[in-house]
Amino acid sequence: MPKILLTLRQFPKHDDLMTITKSISEEKVAAVKKMIEASRRIVITCHKTPDGDALGSSLALAAVLAGDRKYVHVVTPDTPPKILKFLPGADHIVIASRFHERAKHLLDTADLVFCLDYNAPMRVDRLEPLLMESPAPRIMIDHHLDPADFTDIAISSPEESSTCALLYRLLYQMGWAGKIHADAATCIYTGMLTDTGNFSYNSNNPDLYLIIARLLTTGINKDEIYNTVWNTNSVNRLRICGYSIYRKMHLFPEYSLSLICLNRGELNEFDYVKGDTEGLVNKPLSIPGIVWSVYMREDNKEYIKVSMRSIGNFPVNTICEKLYGGGGHLNAAGGEFHGTMREAAEKLFLMLPEIKAYLEKSANE
Repeated sequence: MPKILLTLRQFPKHDDLMTITKSISEEKVAAVKKMIEASRRIVITCHKTPDGDALGSSLALAAVLAGDRKYVHVVTPDTPPKILKFLPGADHIVIASRFHERAKHLLDTADLVFCLDYNAPMRVDRLEPLLMESPAPRIMIDHHLDPADFTDIAISSPEESSTCALLYRLLYQMGWAGKIHADAATCIYTGMLTDTGNFSYNSNNPDLYLIIARLLTTGINKDEIYNTVWNTNSVNRLRICGYSIYRKMHLFPEYSLSLICLNRGELNEFDYVKGDTEGLVNKPLSIPGIVWSVYMREDNKEYIKVSMRSIGNFPVNTICEKLYGGGGHLNAAGGEFHGTMREAAEKLFLMLPEIKAYLEKSANE
């Protein structure tokens, strides 16, 4: 057996391992801190159909600011998925689609508005007019590509795996890491966990694990969070996911593709609620030879939600942007299609010959 020689020169110094990189400009950090300190009534918004990262970052920031005696509210465009109701503070969210006047009043009277986990006002859907009409200054904290110019301060880092990780980095640089108690830490860890598929993609930055180590010191139970997010299922969730894999998963080996399409009738048959198919798009990637997976869900007769995941260097964000006006990250992206399921799928099929070039390129990298 060959000998493996390790030298100390191969590893960073211990002090370097324990230091989180300060990647946000000090000018922006100081400006955010000044705006928070000058504000009393703060509203935190996130994108529609909020996922673990959107809701986690919003509730974490709310917990930190509330601890600083700020009058703070989280306003979501629509109802968050039930699977995320365990997050501390979720019971106090103001859902704009249900409480429009309440959401309007909060935004109209706010001193400061945060825009978390979205890069353009259209991502908040029907909340957009209320957001843009608010007289309060806006701060964006987001990790998606191509941020629009609609905020006074934009902390945008597409290299970051999640907005929750970026939020922690901001609070750390502000000197507020000590204000992150167990409730806020639970929310941050959940967002980091879900936006990396349990740290299976976009998760090679050592800083992620330094953040996790610091979050653990607050007393969070990461195993319990994992089991709640990934291993807690309703009967209907298990049935619809089983049906989707058995009946609706179609493989296209020549394009290394898996496609699952669920129409409105099928969703209704299983009494679908938001979150029931969370993680479904990742399942086909465990099949040898499948490089990218697409899941299409008919939310209504004229609207198709598209989710994509991939492995390696295959850029589903580029495909989502070209086909469905969306985007995201190299291995995790989403978009929307306004039309029928057939039309959405046909649009994908028409691009498959062009996509072969992406497959060949990613295979050679």
